[in-house]
This record gives sequence, C-alpha cells and structure tokens, in this order.
Amino acid sequence: MKYELLQLKQELKEELTHNILPFWMDKMVDDKNGGFYGQMTGRNQLVPDAPKGGILNARILWTFSSAALTLKNPLYTEYAKRAKEYVFEHFFDAENGGTYWMLKADGTPTDTKKQIYSQAFFIYALVEYYRVTNDKTCLDKAIELFNLIEKHSFDAKLNGYFEAYSKEWVLLEDLRLSEKDANEKKTMNTHLHILEAYTNLYRVWDSVLLGKQLRNLIELFLDKIINPQTHHLDLFFDENWNCKSTLFSYGHDIEAAWLIDEAAVVLGDAELLKRVRKVIGKVADAAAEGVQPTGAIVNEKNSATGHVDTNCDWWPQAEAMVGFFNAYELSKDEAYARKTLAGWEFVKTNIVDTENGEWHWSVSSTGKVDNNNDKAGFWKCPYHNGRMCLELFTRIHD
Repeated sequence: MKYELLQLKQELKEELTHNILPFWMDKMVDDKNGGFYGQMTGRNQLVPDAPKGGILNARILWTFSSAALTLKNPLYTEYAKRAKEYVFEHFFDAENGGTYWMLKADGTPTDTKKQIYSQAFFIYALVEYYRVTNDKTCLDKAIELFNLIEKHSFDAKLNGYFEAYSKEWVLLEDLRLSEKDANEKKTMNTHLHILEAYTNLYRVWDSVLLGKQLRNLIELFLDKIINPQTHHLDLFFDENWNCKSTLFSYGHDIEAAWLIDEAAVVLGDAELLKRVRKVIGKVADAAAEGVQPTGAIVNEKNSATGHVDTNCDWWPQAEAMVGFFNAYELSKDEAYARKTLAGWEFVKTNIVDTENGEWHWSVSSTGKVDNNNDKAGFWKCPYHNGRMCLELFTRIHD
C-alpha cells in the first residue's frame, strides 16, 4: 500500500504541474482584457468574448495561490497575482460592497447580484493569497466580505444563511445558484462553501465572532443538513429548515465528509471534533453507495423515484479521492485508500485530457466523453482537481 500511495503522490504532482496548471497558464491568459478568459468549450475552442464569472476567477486565484503555498514555486505566485489584480480591479462593488456575479469579457459588470456562494469563494481565495504573500489588502477584503455575509445573509432568527441578494443587498426572489437548482432560501451547497471559506479565514484571523460562526456552521451540518437516517446531505431547505429535496449528491457527500472534518480541526474544539468524527465516516460510507466497479463515483440519485444520474462528472471524482483518503487517515481502513487509488485509475484513463490539457467535464456510464460542456468556464475551474492533487500530495507522507 505504501508504494502505491507514493506512486500516486508522484503522479498527482505530475498531473498538477504538467497538465492542469499549464493549461490555465498557456491557454487561458487573456492578454487583451486582463486576467483569464471566461470560456473554452469541451471541443477545445477558446471563446475570447465569453463573460467572466466570479466563481471562475476566485477559484483560479485560490488554485494558483494554494499551489504556490504548497509547492513553493514563484511562477504560481505570479499567476495568482495576475488573478488577484484582476479581481480587485473588476469584481468588487466599490459602492455597495461585495463581489459581482459576472462581468463582460471587457471587465464591465453584466450581472451584479450578490450570490453568497460566490462571496464565500472570494474569501477562500483572498485568504489563500494572503497566506502566500502576506498581502494585507487581501486579508482586509476577506474580512470585509465576512462582515457583509454576516450582516446581510445570516438568519439570526432561524439560523443559517440566505442565498442571493441584489447589488444593493436586497434579498432576491430568484435565489438559484444555477438552473438545475431548486429556488429555496437555504441550501447545503452554499453552507458548505461558507464553511470552507470561514475555515480558511480562521487559520489567519482569530476572531471571536468568526470562531462562533464557524462552530455554528459545523453544528448546522450535524443537526440540520446531514440526514440522520441516510447520512447523505439533504440539499435544499426552506427558511424553517424543512427539507425540500429528494436528491442525494454523492460528490457533495464525500466533499463534505472531509471539509467538515477540516473545519473542526482548524476550530480546535476537541469535543466538537469528537462529535464530528462519529458522523463523517457514515457520510463517507453513504457517498460510497455511488462508487462503481470502475472506481468512478456517479453524480446523484433521486431517492423518491430511484433514478440515478450515472454520469461521472470531473469534480465528484476529485472530491472522492480526497474524501476517501481522509476516511482512510482517520480509520486506518485500507478499503478507503483503495477507493482513492481506484478513483485515480478511472480519472487518468477516462477524464484527464492528455492531448489538450485539463480534464473533460464528464464521462457517461458507457465511457463516452462529454464534449458539450466546457473544458473551462463559469463552473469548470482548476479548483476541484487542483485541490485534490495538492491535498493528497500533502497528506501522503514519504
């Protein structure tokens, strides 16, 4: 097992430094408008006039910052700096605070809504850049975004965070993150990424309020979001925390299994960590229901109808590799490590694009590559796969 894991560590470093990051450095830098291009299609056609999403830009900033932090390569710091400068110049709303959802290719705002999910990703990214460079303007901006989320989005009466606001911070009627989402006031996904952002911020800013709210988020997952019968995550809720969804998202299950653990470790409360670790192994096992004999993890299941989305999108594969390895570290059960190894075999055989760089969006149950969705775009970023490489490179010890 040790040899296989060391081999995996080496292969993932190669994947990150010779395939994923070079794709973004060589093919996605926008020398005309600054920053990075907004889209490349699944058929590897660059769309130079595509709009630029906040999530894409925050995730590029996080990925290059994290790569610089872990691998100590100043080249990655330079690309992170490029992303940071573009974000500061174009994405922040100087009048109302917060960040825009989307810009035109030339950098002018085209969708000015304040989606809380997106604000959280900017916190996550700005903190990571600060951790590399000690650029205090980034930490200050991250703290400013934290205060805006707490002021506008936190539900002090019923707990949790509302989803989306106008430019002027008025709660929107249409709260959806994307067209496939339910229009509900509270979602697992937004809470997961606020948790992730607040965890990173707490590493560098020991605020009493932040610590309190990070603890509260962990407890929300334990008490409201993780289904006590199935140990899957419930996905959509009304403001009273009534579940409004029958879907299981296997990728989110396994991503949450390690992010909640990480949050509890960073918070540093031994009793809460003990409580977390009684549950997250069950969440990892619930996610494993989606693992196929190929080593892949399918997207989701509707528990009411029994319908399974058997596509294998890129990001659940990456999160499964980290989540199952985290379960292995905690339990010492090699079956979890085998899931990580099998997942990588599936990914490198089916999802890594060795010819054109980066990863394909998805592979069907019959092995057909999805060329109809982006290679790079609003949602297709170097964050899930890049983070997986960095996490496992750090966790697998020589």
